[in-house]
Amino acid sequence: MSQVQTARGPIDSGALGRVLIHEHIFLMDTEYTFNYRPDFFEDRTIADAAARLNALKAAGYDTIIDLTVLGLGRHMPSIAKVAALTDLNIIVSTGLYTFNEVPGPFAFHGPGLMHDVPEPMIEHFVRDITEGIAGTQIKAGELKCAIDAPGLTRGVERVMRAVGQTNRITGTPITVHTAPREQTGLEVQRVLAEEGVDLEDVIVGHCGDTDDVDYLMKLADRGSILGMDRFGVDFTITTAQRVATIAEMVRRGYADRLALSHDCTCWSDFFPTVADYNRAMPNHHYLHIHQDVLPALREAGVSEADLNMMFVANPRRHFEGTAQRFAARS
Repeated sequence: MSQVQTARGPIDSGALGRVLIHEHIFLMDTEYTFNYRPDFFEDRTIADAAARLNALKAAGYDTIIDLTVLGLGRHMPSIAKVAALTDLNIIVSTGLYTFNEVPGPFAFHGPGLMHDVPEPMIEHFVRDITEGIAGTQIKAGELKCAIDAPGLTRGVERVMRAVGQTNRITGTPITVHTAPREQTGLEVQRVLAEEGVDLEDVIVGHCGDTDDVDYLMKLADRGSILGMDRFGVDFTITTAQRVATIAEMVRRGYADRLALSHDCTCWSDFFPTVADYNRAMPNHHYLHIHQDVLPALREAGVSEADLNMMFVANPRRHFEGTAQRFAARS
């Protein structure tokens, strides 16, 4: 076993239980929210988030990885309030989410730039992991970056390499948002491998957005876990296609390389109100997999042992294996 950081403090990896590997609690543009969405700061926002997480816990799930990092509106004081009201484990993340350029604070500050210093992102990420985030005692247990349809832009590559170097310094595992139609997961594996990251430390996110099994096998054969993690995002690919792809990957022997999730949120400023979000994406909620997807997977021939591997064994290995490899290097 290894130690995993959560919003309520460290736990043994054996206590992770059933894990949803790619979720959010709050998603926002903080500047917009702080100026135009006072409802975020109402007590009911925290209470509603805790109620949703408690319903997930009651359904038999024990842990979520919250992948809200810089660029997605991470607000750790609110996460701390929610964590105090639920028994669900919340693993929080550090890193940076961009499809193009780095944010303004890093545009002139870094290697070879106007203020020529070592990469400042690494210092920030390491501090979040080792000391705590934003003045709280909450430490990050996961790293996160992104590469989407624009591909490996200069900013995306800079962030990805900073995340890879932080993995090497701290032994923290990585999740990467990818665009499977553009097969950007292959670029993820190339760049992170160049930084010395063991690809078994990596979850390649959003692999469920494609039914290209050949592409998925290429990623899995290099050791990474594939995030089949956007159930309820019905405008990219249907649930039936997602289920069929997982069933085929299991049939081909890749159950030990798959993990499931929704990539959903309790509150977001992406829609004017929570009700608007629920109407626009009615299946995008924490219980969709439990209520709708699991029966479909069982009907498609996925066994209980395979499901337990995807929800329990694979996420646990994501943390334990990364910690063991880091200890061996150290």
